Amino acid sequence: MPSSITRTRAISPRTDSPALALTLGEPAGIGPEITAAAWQALRGQRDCAFFLIGDAELLRARNPALPVREIASASLAASVFADALPVLPHRLAAPSLPGKLEAANAPSVITSIDKGVELVLAGEASGLVTNPIQKETLYQAGFRHQGHTDYLAHLAQHAGHKAEPVMMLVAPGLRTVPVTVHIALKAVPGALSADLIIRQAVATAEGLSRWFDIARPRIGITGLNPHAGENGTMGDEEITIIAPAIAELRARGLDVVGPLSADTLFHEEARAGFDVILCMYHDQALIPVKTIGFHEGVNCTLGLPFIRTSPDHGTALSLAGTGSANPLSLISAIRMAAGMVRNAVS
Repeated sequence: MPSSITRTRAISPRTDSPALALTLGEPAGIGPEITAAAWQALRGQRDCAFFLIGDAELLRARNPALPVREIASASLAASVFADALPVLPHRLAAPSLPGKLEAANAPSVITSIDKGVELVLAGEASGLVTNPIQKETLYQAGFRHQGHTDYLAHLAQHAGHKAEPVMMLVAPGLRTVPVTVHIALKAVPGALSADLIIRQAVATAEGLSRWFDIARPRIGITGLNPHAGENGTMGDEEITIIAPAIAELRARGLDVVGPLSADTLFHEEARAGFDVILCMYHDQALIPVKTIGFHEGVNCTLGLPFIRTSPDHGTALSLAGTGSANPLSLISAIRMAAGMVRNAVS
């Protein structure tokens, strides 16, 4: 049976692609420092050119030696990038000190994301990379979403686009997707459904085909229970939910294997057999990724009408302003977004 994933003509890499948009993130966190470090590491790589939607004075205050240049439009970023970090001005409402949350700045954090989505949907940025946010302060400003992923889907849908957001975590040699995300462990069995697994698997396969040049992704699907339930002796979700979803995915032509026991799935030999592994809950997906590549892990959202990546860590308030924050995850996120631009399928 033919695959349900349809590949169309690949777009040739362009030398004139717009720069990537990088959002502000939590200003009191490590975002200003890792942004500066990412620019220093990537300034000689034109295809990784990015601009920050944020406050230039915050960057200068946190990184006094950093060359920063405000730009009037996103189209100027690529020409500036080699010499200075381009900043599309987006002022903070109040001064921001390292490690000190300021609720007055929460609306600026949200509107930085809004602007980034607006630019990428308009084709003025080639992709979106998001610095970490502090959700507790955003909630005080009326933010009503679990996090970046569902908010980005909301913005895309509000603009008239289809969105089936999938959180894909990436470490060297491993990609995982948690089918359920930020919910209590006791709520996972009730949240799982064959339909949810099918939708997440299809969106994942389409995203890997479109953005990662994998024509027919090999997808492993874990069980929920220890040893994948051992034929119902330790729970029946594998029999009643997961196996029927896998059967439907195979009927649609996807290359899917499972339900697989998660405790033997992530060693080097086993994970080499898959392009991505769908996991039933948050920690089942994130623990192996963070174990393998804690400093290099990337959060990539599939199922959106645009490219989005993010470092796979939080705001690290305790490290802000100390100069000890590791920028590798953000650098990896920018490089991944640039690679997705090159691999894009129309």
